[in-house]
Amino acid sequence: MEKLYLKTRSHSLDTPKGPLAEHLGAFEGLLNDQGYAQESIRRHLLLVADFSVWLKCKKLSIEEVTHETAQRYLHYREHHRCHRKGEKYALRRFVQLLQENGIVARDAPVAQTPVEELVNDYALYLHQERGLAATTIRKYRWCARLFLTEQFGDGATRLSDLRAHEIIDFVRHEAAQSPTRAQAMTMVLRSFLQYARYRGLIRLDLAAVIPWVAHWSMASIPKAISPEHARRALASCDRRRPIGRRDYAILLLLARLGLRGGEVVSLTLDDIDWETGTLNVHGKGGLESLLPLLAPVGEAIADYLKNGRADSESRRVFLRINAPIRGFKTEKAVSNVVRYALERAGIDSPRKGAHQFRHALATQMLHQGSSLAEISEVLRHKNPDSTRIYAKVDLDSLRALAPPWPSPRP
Repeated sequence: MEKLYLKTRSHSLDTPKGPLAEHLGAFEGLLNDQGYAQESIRRHLLLVADFSVWLKCKKLSIEEVTHETAQRYLHYREHHRCHRKGEKYALRRFVQLLQENGIVARDAPVAQTPVEELVNDYALYLHQERGLAATTIRKYRWCARLFLTEQFGDGATRLSDLRAHEIIDFVRHEAAQSPTRAQAMTMVLRSFLQYARYRGLIRLDLAAVIPWVAHWSMASIPKAISPEHARRALASCDRRRPIGRRDYAILLLLARLGLRGGEVVSLTLDDIDWETGTLNVHGKGGLESLLPLLAPVGEAIADYLKNGRADSESRRVFLRINAPIRGFKTEKAVSNVVRYALERAGIDSPRKGAHQFRHALATQMLHQGSSLAEISEVLRHKNPDSTRIYAKVDLDSLRALAPPWPSPRP
């Protein structure tokens, strides 16, 4: 194998050979922009340089570079080189860079199965006609794909052949696995079958045959994090470091303003009005709400933006710490922030998600004398039942309503 040599702004290695040599500088610039450490940039450039030499040995031109070609090289590398984590992503991003710059042709689109095509059409309908949030659409897509794959596999999706007993059997099977998941599944199935009828793919109202999974309204008690655990979770953030400043600001948004995980993810720099001290929150169903930016929350966000947030073209408030530097993709990232904070604080709790801070805020407001209407306004509930459930944690008021226990007869 030829010796490699590379001279760039921050690296001095052996000179690259092969058809990719002249494009290493552009790739280095991209990696710098995405916040990669210098050692990581060096390793990724060496990877591409070695890929270039491999192409030369195989007598392949740059026009023949595709994601499939990169996969062949990675397969070779696994057997003849020291394989490192992140190489697959780095090479995929390099090929994408060549495609975006028009140096190589884009890969031909992979043929979709009939199920994938139908699910994509359904997702487009949910976005354009129903205005559902991206996170909700992902869940609906998953449920619809599961149902259709179970019924049709990779074959044609002949919805007109569906029978009521097939739908009922599917729901019963899901209910046996998890009643909670089955409840969500039935909601999606009704939506999908109504869409199919709207599109003329079925003529019968099959949504009407979907059985109801047993669910008792307001049967559970909101699972709130205790005030002591919340304080310990916040105190666990090392605010001398960028990640600590970021996580502290996120936890305060959950604890003091009751934001949902997805609402934290979608916050942009344009949603903060520092002059009026308000925060524009993008809630469920595309609804926007203007909330007061409480002083401790605003100070924590300002501290993160000034001293913890990496330089990025992204308008998202909260960014990943590790490269590639970009905004969070889903609310799972916020749940991970909560989970790590609980672990650092030594809190062994079965609840790891972000929503427990929202429940804690409602419970605290109730104990301080706030009405359910006031709590509903702060939490931005559309359905009164979503707020009414917090009455179950107001034990003092409930004791006044409870009749005395009858005394035993003499």
